[in-house]
Amino acid sequence: MIENQKIRPAQVIGPLGEPLTLDSLPPPSTTRWVVRRKAEVVAAVNGGLLSIDDVCERYQLTLEEFASWQRAVDRSGMQGLRVTRIQHYRDLYERQQKY
Repeated sequence: MIENQKIRPAQVIGPLGEPLTLDSLPPPSTTRWVVRRKAEVVAAVNGGLLSIDDVCERYQLTLEEFASWQRAVDRSGMQGLRVTRIQHYRDLYERQQKY
């Protein structure tokens, strides 16, 4: 039946405004996660191209790791995904929550 089929878009808008498809996402063998690749995966989930379970399985990520990427994008945009600045953005977010 149609109810059991999952309808997903063929493409979504990526973090830099470009169209993302399953073929244009980082390959499943990715081990070096730069900001752009993380943001593309988050955009794919937010746009419905992939589910969180699909992403975790495809890229061998834990749910916590992917959730931290989503939080970082929601709080600080792509800059929040920079590993060298995580503490800075975390502190900034906590200060904003106090006021």
